[in-house]
Amino acid sequence: MKRAATLAVLCVLLIAAAAEARRVRVVHRGHRGTVVVHKGFPLHRSFPHVFVRASRVAVRVTPRVFLPSVAFGAVVVAAPAADVSVWRESEDLDRKDGWTEFTLNVDRRGSKLLLKIDEGPAQISFAEVVFENGEAQVVDFADKRQNQGIYSLLDFKDGRKVDHVRIVAQAARDSTEITVHLLT
Repeated sequence: MKRAATLAVLCVLLIAAAAEARRVRVVHRGHRGTVVVHKGFPLHRSFPHVFVRASRVAVRVTPRVFLPSVAFGAVVVAAPAADVSVWRESEDLDRKDGWTEFTLNVDRRGSKLLLKIDEGPAQISFAEVVFENGEAQVVDFADKRQNQGIYSLLDFKDGRKVDHVRIVAQAARDSTEITVHLLT
């Protein structure tokens, strides 16, 4: 009798495990659309269709004037010391989502932005840095694959206030994490 009960419980567990294994859950954080650029955007190429992730906080400043674009130089830097990092925020990307547009709310003053790619490489189209006065600086990655590491994204030695950073990227492997740091 005990053996039959044990066998019944084992069968139920195996059936439940098989049902769970068949269940595939796809989670998309946002809607599928095209990359929206404002008049004067300095990059003139077609952009991929993206999943647009909503900003966690409403964007306060829209780009008014675009400064000339800057080509990404892939300059590797050391990890920032805790006492010079004013702000940081991350976004996790899943390869299944493909190209993703996300906005990181900064709303702080600093002098340098770093980009950290972790948990796997990423393919990045561009990063748009919008300052409090409406000026926007676009860093062009030219849709190239970037390996894991910490890179210099943008220097602005005059200590400007950054409103937000918008990035269009995708995970080059299963997943990746992109972090932006603002330094003093």
